[in-house]
Amino acid sequence: MKKIVLAIVAMLSMTMAKAENENLNTTNATSAYAFDVNMKSLSRALLLSSDQFDAVSGIQNTFNIEMMNAATADRSDRTELTKTAVTHCLRHLSQVLDREQMRKYISILNATFNNRGISLND
Repeated sequence: MKKIVLAIVAMLSMTMAKAENENLNTTNATSAYAFDVNMKSLSRALLLSSDQFDAVSGIQNTFNIEMMNAATADRSDRTELTKTAVTHCLRHLSQVLDREQMRKYISILNATFNNRGISLND
């Protein structure tokens, strides 16, 4: 009887540890998609004018919302939603930023994606 109780306790503890690990992975995956950007730092890096700052701030807010939608989507839809969010962001930014600023922004975005382990490839 004692062995059965110990076996049940061991199984329950392993199940709980696995469930906790899955919740932690989900939370980490969701937080990786949060793109709350420090606009002052981005403005300094891209040398934005005040008009560009306002426009880029709005575009970044939209991008953050789209990325959070991707984070909460099913794993199968996540890559497609991320690609769509990036495409929309870059399309809108290309109307606001000049060529050099766009190049710098894309390199920052690529570094951020790499650091967070987000891939745009299937």
